[in-house]
Amino acid sequence: MTNNTVDQKILDTVTKLSNPESYKLVCHKHLMGDPLPSNKQLKRIINLVREILFPGYFGTTTLKTTITPHYMGVYVDELLDMLTREILAGLCFECTDESEQRVEKHRTGAQEKAVAFIEFLPEIRRRLVADVEATFLNDPAAKNFGEVIFSYPGIRAITNYRIAHKLLELDVPLIPRFITEMAHSETGIDIHPRAQIGESFTIDHGTGVVIGSTCIIGDNVKIYQGVTLGAKSFPLDDDGNPIKGIPRHPILENNVVIYAGATILGRVTIGENSVIGGNVWVTNDLPANSRVVQKRPRDIPFIDGAGI
Repeated sequence: MTNNTVDQKILDTVTKLSNPESYKLVCHKHLMGDPLPSNKQLKRIINLVREILFPGYFGTTTLKTTITPHYMGVYVDELLDMLTREILAGLCFECTDESEQRVEKHRTGAQEKAVAFIEFLPEIRRRLVADVEATFLNDPAAKNFGEVIFSYPGIRAITNYRIAHKLLELDVPLIPRFITEMAHSETGIDIHPRAQIGESFTIDHGTGVVIGSTCIIGDNVKIYQGVTLGAKSFPLDDDGNPIKGIPRHPILENNVVIYAGATILGRVTIGENSVIGGNVWVTNDLPANSRVVQKRPRDIPFIDGAGI
């Protein structure tokens, strides 16, 4: 091709890419001076929170009692600054105000939300301690708590979820979903930050687990890899699109166990102390103490090599 031909092809492509009709649904109107959420910064925030929640396991925190407050103070101060900036970016991202004061308008609120989140960190740690203990006790292959904290994908995903869920409760937009999707990418475990999950939660192995946004999960629940807690059907609006926000995912009461590959769909309730076997589909309510497993395959007689 001649240089003129190349130039014309590039110009034509630029013209097509610049057509507002082609990007009107996938373009964010970014005003000058607005902060944008940063995946890099959010990863640092998650790592920093792990260092705070699990001292001695992540980062360089020492457990010497005379020095630990110093490290905690440094980490928390850094977290406050970074988290405030990312919350501010999330607030600006969803703000429809186009005035020059839009960023300053959200700055105080962003810091207040960051402070409220940091105040809740001791409670997040308490809940994660219960999750780690439950995971250790439920897995005969686990040698110690350190192994569970360091290497278990379920704990990594649950940690991200508990961080994201609190931020969502504080009405922080966008950022919570970023955080749970980070864990999804790392572990294959997809937990929506809006799901409500009780204490002493265990995800064993974990790959392929899906927990929908309106799920409610009680205490001492254990699920294995490939479990789906999803929606069965979606009521449609006048335009034929699914209506958002309605309860459409399962409720698991306390002490439920769900084995690998099971699928539970719709707003159904699985009663406490129930056990759902592997590769089972459940679309109806189950009373407490239920046991649901696949039927054993029947012996099939064969005639002339053909099954009947």
